[in-house]
Amino acid sequence: VYNGTSELQLERMNVYFNEASGNKYVPRAVLVDLEPGTMDAVRAGPFGQLFRPDNFVFGQSGAGNNWAKGHYN
Repeated sequence: VYNGTSELQLERMNVYFNEASGNKYVPRAVLVDLEPGTMDAVRAGPFGQLFRPDNFVFGQSGAGNNWAKGHYN
């Protein structure tokens, strides 16, 4: 729910959010990771329902905290 008083901020809501049904706003975001575990944690968390399910992009195996493996995959 928007609690501000600025008309300009309210006019620019579409920069960061898409308006859904019922005057609800969905954040414009693409969540990307190499492994599905982190995405599952976001979905199961308190803000998981804010994001569109088709904006989660992940691989099937992670980099195992190895930067080079993640960089060159």
